[in-house]
Amino acid sequence: MGKKEQGFTLIEIMVVIVILSLLAGIIIPKIVSRPEEARRAKAVIQIKEMEAALNLFKIDNGFYPSTEQGLNALSVKPTAGEIPKHWADGGYLKKIPKDPWAHEYVYLSPGEHGEFDIVSYGPDGQEGGEGKNADIESWSIE
Repeated sequence: MGKKEQGFTLIEIMVVIVILSLLAGIIIPKIVSRPEEARRAKAVIQIKEMEAALNLFKIDNGFYPSTEQGLNALSVKPTAGEIPKHWADGGYLKKIPKDPWAHEYVYLSPGEHGEFDIVSYGPDGQEGGEGKNADIESWSIE
């Protein structure tokens, strides 16, 4: 009886390589896009937290901070403009976060779309944009 050699043929190895390449072509782009989705989700969460803090500020003081006072009025008592009479000890937020791309959030009060607007300009840091560079706007968050 002859010995039967075991192993893979060149064809079998090439088929496996092609299958793995196809799978990598499908899976890798999906994995790579996830960090950007996570950053966008984080921006939405931060905007909602700031909205809640702004609403508490208004409940306590009867008005929202002005555009000039900015979001900093949530962590440091304003000393210019309309001074809040019932500003909460310790503030409404410990620290005003930067967006996930390390840019400042844009705050307008009164806003163009409501009593106030909060916007992150996204990864490009520029107003407007489409796709991954689209702005994240408080008035368009569900």
